[in-house]
Amino acid sequence: MSAASCLLTEDQFLCSICLDVFTDPVSTPCGHNFCKTCITKHWNTNVPCQCPNCKQVFYTRPELQVNIFISEMAAQFRQSAQQKASSSSSEQQVAKPGEVPCDVCTGTKLKALKSCLVCLASYCETHLEPHLTASRLKRHQLIDPVENLEGRMCTKHDKLLELFCKTDQTCVCLLCTVLDHKTHEFVPLKEEYEDKKAELEKTEAETQQLIQERRLKIQEIKRSVELSKEDADREIAAGVQVFIALKESAERSQAELIDTIREKQRKTEKQAEGFIQELEQEISELKKRSSEVEQLSRFEDHLHLLQSLPSLNAAPSTKDWTEVSVRPPSYEGTVVRAVNQLEETLRKQMKKLFEAKLKRVQQYAVDVTLDPDTAQPRLILSDDGKQVKLGDVKKNLPDNTERFDTCAIVLAKQSFSSGRFYYEVQVKGKTAWDLGVVRESVNRKGQITLSPQNGYWTIWLRNENEYEALADPAVCLSLKSQPETVGVFVDYEEGLVSFYDADAAALIYSFTGCCFTEKLYPLFSPCPNHGGKNSAPLIISPVSHSE
Repeated sequence: MSAASCLLTEDQFLCSICLDVFTDPVSTPCGHNFCKTCITKHWNTNVPCQCPNCKQVFYTRPELQVNIFISEMAAQFRQSAQQKASSSSSEQQVAKPGEVPCDVCTGTKLKALKSCLVCLASYCETHLEPHLTASRLKRHQLIDPVENLEGRMCTKHDKLLELFCKTDQTCVCLLCTVLDHKTHEFVPLKEEYEDKKAELEKTEAETQQLIQERRLKIQEIKRSVELSKEDADREIAAGVQVFIALKESAERSQAELIDTIREKQRKTEKQAEGFIQELEQEISELKKRSSEVEQLSRFEDHLHLLQSLPSLNAAPSTKDWTEVSVRPPSYEGTVVRAVNQLEETLRKQMKKLFEAKLKRVQQYAVDVTLDPDTAQPRLILSDDGKQVKLGDVKKNLPDNTERFDTCAIVLAKQSFSSGRFYYEVQVKGKTAWDLGVVRESVNRKGQITLSPQNGYWTIWLRNENEYEALADPAVCLSLKSQPETVGVFVDYEEGLVSFYDADAAALIYSFTGCCFTEKLYPLFSPCPNHGGKNSAPLIISPVSHSE
């Protein structure tokens, strides 16, 4: 029996109704075998009685008896299968929490390898074998193990969800396509899965890109904080150095002031001591003579007095003290000179600070060229776009929206909407000019009032030495020397526009607290020639970093 059972396949011991090994097998008159319970239930719901395999009709319900031989063979096969399952279960993995268990295993549930969409069950390696060997079961659709297989069935028609309704964006069965979704558009689940998976992959890639951009932004912000800290530490160090130098200079000036005053006082005291010592010496000699005179004056004997007079010492030599006096020294100007010396030290330290500041802002130097499309028609631009002066003839140029038509202004081609930038302009030999930055949307037609309110942050020179910052209101600037090269520095986020005398490394003026929301363009105006006195051009010069 054992040898015979080894020659039989598992397919021969499966009931075609329950797809499991026979339990109480019975044979129909047509020769097919079924579980007694399975065929009985089938005939109870189907009249007349019919063989599920060959479809032969039995108008009289057959009397069914358990086939002893097949029952014994099935029992032996089941026992062999259980032994095989028991021996292999140790090699298979027990289902852990979160893993799909085998639906057939009794007792210890093994981990399922596949789920069947037809049987709506999950199987371990042992219980999956019929689906891999039985010809009828091979046609079933197997997928990686999943839970809730009932969820893959249409709740209305109890059929497998095989299609996707693109109209209603839902999964449907075959009956749905001819009933509830008759006129809708359908695609196989796999096709929609591939499309949606591609969309998800694209979304994931976009999300990862956004994450990467934000990580880079975090790095950028952290780097900005680091740079800000470096700037702060540098400014603190420079400031501390200046104040230490000022403190030392003040202490030194104070000490020198005290020493000077005390030295004058010492000289006065020494002079007075000399006079007093000399006067006391004369007083001592005068007292001595007075004593001698007093003694002679007491003589009553005329002869003795006259005989003693020749022995009287001659009167001591004395100074005429009428014009002699001790005058207090004058301290006029002593404190002023000390303060002036302190101011000179402060001026030197401030110069060092501005030199360091200018050196730092020069690191943000940019290449700027003039834009002929913005130039007022009388302006003459050099071929390299680095020089501009005002000519006598108005050129016939198109009056485009970017062009200034009345004011002698030209803008740079380059615009800036973030960060910091710096450039220098040579103004040597000119008696009038305008320099600064403007926002993109400023009015460029007719007469223009230069002010921050109108979008202009500029300074100008008029009448050779009259400098003004065109703020609200304008600020007159007092400069120690006339700059020959003007540096313009802008910190967009900080809202700062600063102008420097690049040669003297001195700050001319700063607009602070500005609110920039548009692109900024450098502005240049060479101003009228004034009979040739102001004919020199404005020249955008390369930045030579100060040492």
